[in-house]
Amino acid sequence: MQDWEQIPFFLAVARGGSLRAAAETLGATHATVRRHVEALEAAYGVQLFRRTRQGMTLTGAGETLLPEAEEAETLLARARNGLQGLDREAAGKIRISVDPMTGHFLLAPVFAEFCRIYPQVDLEISLTFDIERISRLETDIAIRHAADITDDVVARKLLALPISVCASQDYVETQLPGAGKRGEGLAFIGYGPVPEMARWIANSAFSAAAVRHQCMDPEMHLHLVRAGAGMSFLPHWVLRTFPELMRVPGGTVDESRSTWVVYHEDLRRVARVRMFVDFLAQSLITLAREPR
Repeated sequence: MQDWEQIPFFLAVARGGSLRAAAETLGATHATVRRHVEALEAAYGVQLFRRTRQGMTLTGAGETLLPEAEEAETLLARARNGLQGLDREAAGKIRISVDPMTGHFLLAPVFAEFCRIYPQVDLEISLTFDIERISRLETDIAIRHAADITDDVVARKLLALPISVCASQDYVETQLPGAGKRGEGLAFIGYGPVPEMARWIANSAFSAAAVRHQCMDPEMHLHLVRAGAGMSFLPHWVLRTFPELMRVPGGTVDESRSTWVVYHEDLRRVARVRMFVDFLAQSLITLAREPR
């Protein structure tokens, strides 16, 4: 229908039976209601109301227009309610699960910027190495590092996660020149009896390096490497965050993993979750483009 602006005035007069009643209903003046009704009649080229001493009654043309106008009113109200519902969904809490190192050094600025742009959304952040179950509603969104996601969840790949042998620039400059061809004289910071770590070391260019300073916490590995205690396998994004770090020359790159955001299928249509996932993805794409 055309002339959306006049339709509420037409309906108010039809329901109230007079310009005065319509004005009271709409919170407008008598003259404003009359002006809109006359504009609608002029636009359609027909008379919609009969003016009598008792008030205003619909003409045949008005009777024809009434159900169409009421249908338009219903559609507009439905659309308005739907949009207001999205606004309500855009506010509230999002529970996020992420490992401590990624949370502290990669995502904290992203989370803070999201909160600045969307102050109506609160983040409840769980820093854990455990895989909190989306299916059991232990968390709303999880950030995971994996080759693939096989759970029955919505999964979106955020960015590739290349991993290399890294060390401080000072360690590389002072220790690498005197090392043997297979890394003799160098030291890895170990994770303890972790088979995957042993495989990585065995397949690296530094397979003869010693394994020292056992620690299960990747964040502690990061700090020990920064302090010059040895080498460890670290994701490349730490090189942007900590310029004193570098890939050890001669090492290979493991590109089997990616960083994913996963969430329950039921949350796909929740506005605040969609906003967060889109913002997270775009932020990490931007970070990945920055030079190391």
